Amino acid sequence: MTNQSCPLQLARHFAAAFLTLLLIVPATQSRAEKSASDPHADVFAEENYPTAAQCGTCHKQIYREWASSNHAYSSISPMFHKFEQKINDLSSGTIRAFCVRCHQQVGTQLNERRDLPLWERSQIAREGVTCITCHRVQDQFYKVNGERHIVPGPIYSKVTGVGDGKTLQKIIDNRDEYRVSASPDERGAQIHTGIYKFDQINKSEFCVSCHQVAVNPGIKLEVVWDQYRNSPAAAAGVTCQDCHMGKVPGRADGYETAPVAIVNGEEIDPDRKHSNHAFYGPGYPIAHPGIFPHNPDAAEIPIEDWLQFDYRAGWGSPEFEEKVDAGEISEDIFPDAWADVVDREEAYEIIQENIELLEEKRELRRQVMENGSRLDGPFFSSAPRSGSSMSFKIKVTNTDDGHNLPSGSLGAQPEIWLNVAVVSPSGKTVWESGYVDSIGDMADNHSLDVAAGTIEHDNQLFNLQTKFLFTNVKGTDREWYLPINVDIDQLPFIRPPNVPTTILNHPPFIRMEGRSIPPLGVRDANFRVPSSAMVEKGTYKMAIRMRSRAEPMYFMRFVEATPEMEEAMNEWMLDFHAYTVEFDVK
Repeated sequence: MTNQSCPLQLARHFAAAFLTLLLIVPATQSRAEKSASDPHADVFAEENYPTAAQCGTCHKQIYREWASSNHAYSSISPMFHKFEQKINDLSSGTIRAFCVRCHQQVGTQLNERRDLPLWERSQIAREGVTCITCHRVQDQFYKVNGERHIVPGPIYSKVTGVGDGKTLQKIIDNRDEYRVSASPDERGAQIHTGIYKFDQINKSEFCVSCHQVAVNPGIKLEVVWDQYRNSPAAAAGVTCQDCHMGKVPGRADGYETAPVAIVNGEEIDPDRKHSNHAFYGPGYPIAHPGIFPHNPDAAEIPIEDWLQFDYRAGWGSPEFEEKVDAGEISEDIFPDAWADVVDREEAYEIIQENIELLEEKRELRRQVMENGSRLDGPFFSSAPRSGSSMSFKIKVTNTDDGHNLPSGSLGAQPEIWLNVAVVSPSGKTVWESGYVDSIGDMADNHSLDVAAGTIEHDNQLFNLQTKFLFTNVKGTDREWYLPINVDIDQLPFIRPPNVPTTILNHPPFIRMEGRSIPPLGVRDANFRVPSSAMVEKGTYKMAIRMRSRAEPMYFMRFVEATPEMEEAMNEWMLDFHAYTVEFDVK
């Protein structure tokens, strides 16, 4: 059976065979087929759309920062692909290439099919928001829902920047000394030969085209720009770049300095302002660490092979391979791609490099969340007494002056909630809010355990997650996962509203219930512990923490995510502002 003769069967074969498969989309036309129909397609992509790996030859620090960033993850993300495929399925394909315009802009511009799996895409498309996605844009696009244009050209072409190009010109004038190539006829590291000065690239407006997006029915999915433009930060002239590319994650505290490039071992302009291309934010990856972060060595191994590599079992590690040598682990468990111990050991080393980058990313994420918020409390309404109910509040402050807490992509995600537990003098947890069920969901109306009656509904849950409200054919609004105004026709089809959304501020029958806290805003989380929990006298403890996760489990199951994706999502759940206080009950 071949991909050419039976593409759907091949996709199903991968789904069944590889439980570690982190993204599954229907295979349609392979790259081999595309090349056969257009033999110049691959050549055009490679020559006119340089990859980040090529840029990383000189810009090593920037490449390392970018390699584990959310921008670099945009095309790899299995949750994006699951979400994008689901919304296309539900709408009978109405969405089409809307989402990939941001997540795989180069691939979209190359006319790659939106539903191609990663292993059939070009390398540049797999890089998502890559170097040229920003540094080959020469027009101001503003609110265009990701519909931008990258200027194609070989690596020697000009790149967009804010510099005057004088330093670059010195390198070109002395290219023999620097061992660089300014044309295909010369030997040396290939470099761009000019700077197209584009002032908007370091302004907030440059980010708008992908970070302020209204999806097809007319509802806003990305709302960062709307929040920012009315914020204190905007009024003070603080840009998106100041907080997300500066020295301190999430704060406008200036920039580091670093060489703009390292050419032939020499640092170029070492004291230049350095914009950090990690693009600090709350997002995180759940893909196989052999596929992400981007790693030139990892790219030499086919994605299909990586998806068969069991990194969780420790394949390739000294401890694991010693057990294989001793016969404690059978060699029959290895697929053909990983039958050779040397291949497994090399893969293990790549995995360790990528895990190091991921741990750095985890720490940056924690700093972003803690730098943008604060918890105060508890504040008791009266002195706690045994046999009486106890009321208290926690003050949650959004210390970020640029956008809401949380911000970004709204509806179904992201999740930020309070987890508060009271422990009696005897060490028993007598009350809690913000607990999760057996799969990690909050105990609200989406919890399967709540529906089954195995845990109680959390009636005091403090959750800042924005929800879509959807009006069905009859009845009142209800929370829903995706903003699709499904028709009652037999063939669901997303239809544009017949009333301008600018009048209603949302399309008919769909709206968002915003629960986020505006810039520098404060909200009280009010709790009441029943008298039945306050029986003992003595010193109680109260444990308080904020929890953050990119996706709820119920949404992941709705889009048919794999168990491995769910496991990784929960592993990346972040606890921050965690502390414990003691109080006396008389």
